Amino acid sequence: MRRLLAAAAALLLVSGAAGSAAAAAPGGRPLSAAASVQVPAGVTAGAAVFDRQTGTFTEQLNTSARFRSASVVKLLLALDFLWDRGPDYTVPAADRALLEPMLRSSDDDAASHYWEVNGGSAIITRMVRNLGLTDTNPPPAGYEGYWGYVSLSARDTVKIYRYLLDTAPAPVRDFVMGNLRQSTRCAADHFDQHFGIAGAFEKPWAVKQGWSGSYEKGTCGTGGAASASRSAAQAPAPAPADDVNLSLPALHSTGTVGAGDRYIVAVFTLHPAGTSYGKAYTDIGRLTRSLNLPGAARLAGWWYGTWSDHVNVRRDPSTQNVPMTQLPAGVEVLVGCQKRGQKVDVPPYSNDWWAYLPQYGGWISNIYISSPDNRLPDVKDC
Repeated sequence: MRRLLAAAAALLLVSGAAGSAAAAAPGGRPLSAAASVQVPAGVTAGAAVFDRQTGTFTEQLNTSARFRSASVVKLLLALDFLWDRGPDYTVPAADRALLEPMLRSSDDDAASHYWEVNGGSAIITRMVRNLGLTDTNPPPAGYEGYWGYVSLSARDTVKIYRYLLDTAPAPVRDFVMGNLRQSTRCAADHFDQHFGIAGAFEKPWAVKQGWSGSYEKGTCGTGGAASASRSAAQAPAPAPADDVNLSLPALHSTGTVGAGDRYIVAVFTLHPAGTSYGKAYTDIGRLTRSLNLPGAARLAGWWYGTWSDHVNVRRDPSTQNVPMTQLPAGVEVLVGCQKRGQKVDVPPYSNDWWAYLPQYGGWISNIYISSPDNRLPDVKDC
């Protein structure tokens, strides 16, 4: 049954025209994309792309602007732990059991453990000195216990990755980057953390993401849900400290892209108060897809908005199996192809077409895609 655009528009949470799809070029970039960074309306951003092959930046946007780090600071917590463990840099089993989920799944309890036992703000002071960081500061006075309030910039983040890749002892590089390459889609708090870099480029990539704000509960995976009020990372927001906003919803994507970690990418974003996780996820995705990474392999397909909360991603075009995960509410998704499957009814609508989402390796019913037709008009059949 044909679904009305007006109904989809009422529920669509992503930016852009309701019910429309952004067709992508073979490389995954929207056909109308310009060569410069595209910052969605209302978003405050800092971004940098460093090409290690040429030794030059291919993108620089507000690179010295400081943002609260959220979980990106976990890179510094890991480096501080490893700093004086030479010459072999062995990681004891008990610490490996904390550090691996901290780097792969952004585990907050592990970060709080190292923040407490290794000196809190003194960790940041040491790392600023050791790495030559210029824009990085500890949490503001009165909030010393909250590691998520450490401030970082895009250019300092590039310095951190350049140290890891070009200067750090091989065991340190292999441990940290090896874990970032194994980033899990579902974070420890059930938030889908494969936005930004992980949603824009084909592997190989390695990522350390960050999110902070009064987002709705995380719904990633099938193990339950958790609130985005991350107690270890986020206190009741104080006034801005040294021009660093500590209250607006934040979403950051950092890491490397390409064979040999050719590109270092750092994207920091703040979103208007009340922005949903799906909207922020969509906006940082659009910004990241606009970045200039010559030769990087981009995901191909067609970008569409979705509607409804907690849309299930299935292993096949049927509701008979257990969901693989759930989508952030209203998030924009990449559709690789479509096929007919089990009919889904959401009165007064019915639809037997399903969309394959290559980023998830699974399917959603087309009934939840913001398009006026059951069959998406510009998407190939599987």
